[in-house]
Amino acid sequence: MATYLYRLGRAAYRRRRLVVALWVLLLALAGVGAATLSGSTSDALSIPGTESQKAIDLLNGRMPGAGADTAAARVVFTLPAGSTGSLADPARQGAIEQAVQDLSHAPLVGRVTDPFTTVGGKWAAVSEDGRTAYASVNYTVQERDVTDAARNALFAAAGPARSAGLGVEFGGSATAGSAAQSATEVIGIAVAAVVLLITFGSFLAAGLPLLSALLGVAIGVCGISVATGFLHLSSSTSTLALMIGLAVGIDYALFITSRFRHELAAGEDGEQAAGRAVGTAGSAVVFAGLTVVIALAALTVAGIPFLTQMGLAAAGTVAIAVAIALTLLPAVFGFAGRRLAAAGPADGAASPARRRGRHLSRRFAGLRSRDPEADGNRPTMGERWARLAVRRRGWVVAAAVLGLGLVAAPVTSLRLGLPDDSTAAPSSTQRIAYDQLSNGFGAGFNGPLLLVVDLAHAGDRTAAVAKVAATIRALPDVTSVGPATFNKARDTATFSVTPGSGPSEAATEHLVHTIRSQAGALTAATGAVAMVTGTTAVNIDISEKLSAALIPYLAVVVGLAFVLLLLVFRSVLVPLKATLGFLLSVVATFGAVVAVFQWGWLKDLFGVSSTGPIVSMLPIFLVGVLFGLAMDYEVFLVTRMREEYVHGRGPDDAVTVGFRHGARVVTAAAIIMISVFAGFILSSEPIIQSVGFALAFGVLVDAFVVRMTLVPAVMSLLGRRAWWLPSWLDRRLPDIDVEGKRLDGPAALGPDAAGQPDAVATGTARETDGGLPSQRRATSGITIR
Repeated sequence: MATYLYRLGRAAYRRRRLVVALWVLLLALAGVGAATLSGSTSDALSIPGTESQKAIDLLNGRMPGAGADTAAARVVFTLPAGSTGSLADPARQGAIEQAVQDLSHAPLVGRVTDPFTTVGGKWAAVSEDGRTAYASVNYTVQERDVTDAARNALFAAAGPARSAGLGVEFGGSATAGSAAQSATEVIGIAVAAVVLLITFGSFLAAGLPLLSALLGVAIGVCGISVATGFLHLSSSTSTLALMIGLAVGIDYALFITSRFRHELAAGEDGEQAAGRAVGTAGSAVVFAGLTVVIALAALTVAGIPFLTQMGLAAAGTVAIAVAIALTLLPAVFGFAGRRLAAAGPADGAASPARRRGRHLSRRFAGLRSRDPEADGNRPTMGERWARLAVRRRGWVVAAAVLGLGLVAAPVTSLRLGLPDDSTAAPSSTQRIAYDQLSNGFGAGFNGPLLLVVDLAHAGDRTAAVAKVAATIRALPDVTSVGPATFNKARDTATFSVTPGSGPSEAATEHLVHTIRSQAGALTAATGAVAMVTGTTAVNIDISEKLSAALIPYLAVVVGLAFVLLLLVFRSVLVPLKATLGFLLSVVATFGAVVAVFQWGWLKDLFGVSSTGPIVSMLPIFLVGVLFGLAMDYEVFLVTRMREEYVHGRGPDDAVTVGFRHGARVVTAAAIIMISVFAGFILSSEPIIQSVGFALAFGVLVDAFVVRMTLVPAVMSLLGRRAWWLPSWLDRRLPDIDVEGKRLDGPAALGPDAAGQPDAVATGTARETDGGLPSQRRATSGITIR
């Protein structure tokens, strides 16, 4: 693989104008497509194969517009605190009825219920104390198709009631518009820019990773926008793709740019340096990118459309980031040339502005340690840290595992769910309406269940519906059962069931299962088939399906990690150690998410407005993303340790020297990724906020606790056993050449490099580790650098 990437890097360097033109053209085409072909997004959830989805499909066929999956809203009217009387006072009732009349004429509205409609001698939607009432608004379209004009008309209908001194709030799926793309990622980009500037000490070198990453996410997000014109995508799809694409795009460009600068410092010309940077660091980038893409694409195994969309969109953006790092970066290297190398002492005839820029770059360069690749006499901070971890390896392992175990403890209380109005910001109209309905009618009023009864094979259909309603009414935690509504053919009926507990509470989940457990007996007695659906039941089904898919998905990801690392390191214990470390990172991250977003610890520090169940898709999505990032850092750290060990160093020396070479770049990459993810914690959307926190915390734990603390300590404990591989397995494993050993012979040059003398082919001495002259050598498949 390294040989092909080496040739690709050199070809892109030589044909740099063509390569840049092609990428600019692709960006332009993606932008035009996004502007002309994009459609609306949707947060409507579906989960094929579940009872709730089967009921929705039945209603769509027999009772179109029944409201099972169409947009809905609730307009809540209240008396302000301190007011006397009730909402039934003539003036107040007249204002509410005028609002209902206006709502019935609003665009896309199919039906509006008047709170003062009498059912069984009582008002249908007025609380017992007469201080809270609501009007239900059912639309003829799904949530994604509710226009801004329809939404504005909904809000404008509150005018008469507010003029009468009443409080009016709105809840339901129709009240939320399409999620706007926030600018929180700008914070991560700003931090990344500072880290890159300190790492490279050059504005030009620092700018390349940022520009290449921004180009990649721009193409990826435009591609997702084009897809919305043909597919129903979630509003969070582009945000998550941007979040991940930006982070990995910066990291991959950082690794290759760092290696290119090292090759220039070692005396290579620009083309040769570009080829070697892509052939060596690029090989690791391909492997790291491949792991992320596979892990994200494997989210399709959950069988949930919106999660599949998020995974494939993010995977596509990562693939674009890898392609840009392997082609566009070496092309840009061709334009920058040796200006990417460390600034020299002389500015020559440069302009005053350029001299000031170089002076500032050198000021930033002074903030970082000297290049460990060029200075082996001065211990770096990374080397000192590694020596401490090796010297106190037993204590380090015990402290790290114990600490991660304590952080992971809250995971035992993990509860999964989906956001609803109860998780909205406390000051939002959705949250206020939710609380007012809970106070006026009970907690379960915000999460009614929709019971769908298939009467196609029932004898006495009216009696069958009565039997079903009576059975449900007798169940614990059922507050009320509404009147049945039949379709024209009278082969399908629906009625509403109000639980006594809130939609995200465990008691409501238990009630759904209890109703479903009664279905068999009801069918046997009446011939009718009863199914539970509605938003609450759909959310419960999605959460359960995601929970059930987590363990199999984790097994697939961990198994994949072991196989891939087995190929890279040709060792049994190193992949085992890497996957166990990954599991530690995952459970610790789950524990932190539960503590902040479910228990409310430090929620004010992170700007968390409300707590509740963890977003259902977060655990499985987090496993996929963290897997790729964890393997990324593992490869860049441990491959260098392996090189040093194979070339004669003792196990402990190989760990410390190898760690010295990789620690600075991995540290910079981790800080950048943490910053990008942490910027999304400021989002107002609960899903994005929790995902941003989880990914930022996960990278923090995996990079600095697992990879940069546990790895050197455990590698020292394993000693020579770390690199054990059965001989029969060694013979059967393919050599994928991540280290680039084939670049050390004339065959690496290939036909495109004819006439280009190479230091490797001719055996020219170079400065390598410790400042000692040596030739590149290949021993046991490892290249010493």
